[in-house]
Amino acid sequence: MRIDLLELTGKTQKHLVQYDNVLVHQLAVGPLHALKQRAQSAGFELSIASGFRSFERQMFIWNNKFDGLRPVYSYEGKELDVNVLSVFERISAIMLFSALPGASRHHWGSDFDVYAKNLTSDAKPLQLTPAEYFHGDQAPFSFWLAEELKGSDFYFPYREFQGGVAEEPWHISFHPVASRYEQIMSINHIIEAIANSDVRGKEEIISHLPNLYAKFISNTCKFSS
Repeated sequence: MRIDLLELTGKTQKHLVQYDNVLVHQLAVGPLHALKQRAQSAGFELSIASGFRSFERQMFIWNNKFDGLRPVYSYEGKELDVNVLSVFERISAIMLFSALPGASRHHWGSDFDVYAKNLTSDAKPLQLTPAEYFHGDQAPFSFWLAEELKGSDFYFPYREFQGGVAEEPWHISFHPVASRYEQIMSINHIIEAIANSDVRGKEEIISHLPNLYAKFISNTCKFSS
């Protein structure tokens, strides 16, 4: 599996194919489809809320949060006023729940935010919150998924909070593909991706990137077969 560095930072789609209305890495399609079929047999309509996200899309999300146009939450779920935070505090607050453009696992097409569509309704739309998956409408699916992925090639990179990214029980990763991107990801690749972009706060990001990288980017729950 050869990797173009543009794939690493979400600046190309050539490694992707269409599946279930989202873009997915071509090597992940078969295993993802098999997982969806097993979910169906268990009574769940496994759907993908988010698959591939381009650099531009991730930058749009990031900039809106940085500018206060989208909500930013504390770990406890309290909405923050980003205007009273320093630039570094703002960056850290955003990275708790949203990846830095150029450093998102969603750039690779190997990672997916999944849910059971048949457990949602117009009255209770999907929120993608831990409470929803641990105690709410998605809990039955979440418990099934956690058991189903044991011993498989899929795993939860944000299975638990380790001081960086908050836990995401909806985020699964296809290890055979994701591990290859993890091996080549580096601080320099991220700097190259954002240096000439319009990412808000990029000067502060670059100056603190070694610490941000260790806390939020490389600090994931490890795969175990």
